[in-house]
Amino acid sequence: MDFLELVKSRYSVRSYQPRPVEQEKLDRVLEAARLAPTGSNEQPWKFVVVRDAEIRRQLVPACYGQRLIGEAPVVIAGVGLTPDRVMHCDIPGDPVDLSIVMDHVTLAAAVEGLGTCWIGAFHQEKVREVLGIPDRAKVVEMMALGYPADSLRPKHRKPIEELVCYDRWS
Repeated sequence: MDFLELVKSRYSVRSYQPRPVEQEKLDRVLEAARLAPTGSNEQPWKFVVVRDAEIRRQLVPACYGQRLIGEAPVVIAGVGLTPDRVMHCDIPGDPVDLSIVMDHVTLAAAVEGLGTCWIGAFHQEKVREVLGIPDRAKVVEMMALGYPADSLRPKHRKPIEELVCYDRWS
């Protein structure tokens, strides 16, 4: 499958099979994350990879009751280690770096036949408490990962002309 086909076939999985993710596949997904670019190659992030069913169950209320958090065999918390860092362009650095890293996870997972879903709806303090994340670090993103129990629904995207302009804003 070429890259564009991979991107077209990837979708946000909201229902997962109870099948565990093989360690070899998880290792390849995590290696793709490790190789992702970050500002100045600092890699100011850490993952908490949650496979324990009881911990995932505790995360469900911390994620506004989203059942897929408890259903997915793996949940990854992407944690920024420099929450006060601001890039020269006045944008916080941790969300940018972790977005790149998590996107590598979504694409590497798709290559492995796994599905993912970005989770941005969560209570920061509750997730940090459940996972034992220190005060100096912030959870930027959560991601469910596993074998899909649902299937791709039609994607609705804006036409390219609404999204891209050349040389100057228009």
